[in-house]
Amino acid sequence: MTASTVSSKDDFDFLVGSWQIENKKLKSRLAGSNEWLEFQATGTMRKILHGLGNIDDFVTTVDGMPFEGMSLRLFSPQTKLWNIYWADTNSAALEKPVSGSFENGMGKFFTRDVFNNKEILVQFKWDVTNPQIPVWSQAFSADDGKTWEWNWYMTFLRQ
Repeated sequence: MTASTVSSKDDFDFLVGSWQIENKKLKSRLAGSNEWLEFQATGTMRKILHGLGNIDDFVTTVDGMPFEGMSLRLFSPQTKLWNIYWADTNSAALEKPVSGSFENGMGKFFTRDVFNNKEILVQFKWDVTNPQIPVWSQAFSADDGKTWEWNWYMTFLRQ
């Protein structure tokens, strides 16, 4: 993966602080579903490692049960790539990272993964063209990136 030449350790500065997060998530992924679940969450992000990384939390309720997730983001000054790791109360383990960079108010991050016993590509996109209302989205591709199913959107509103 080639990084944007303008990517820097400051790319995620827009996310520092506390947020109300409006979620819109496909009920079933890679199943031809058009049914969306909508729910609220909260999140707080802070920088770590003298700005070379950051950590956040994602707190909500799923089916009446408390749910917490967290992202760990680490920036490599050598490659200018971010690696984003996720863990949550379902597995309590860091998942395989997505890697990428920012350019022109858009961050794009990719990894290969397995979903429902199928190899897929995963894409995260951060749209910070309006840094006051950033939007994160996730897509899966079961055909090596020829087509993408966008299956989760998070709109962040500063608290």
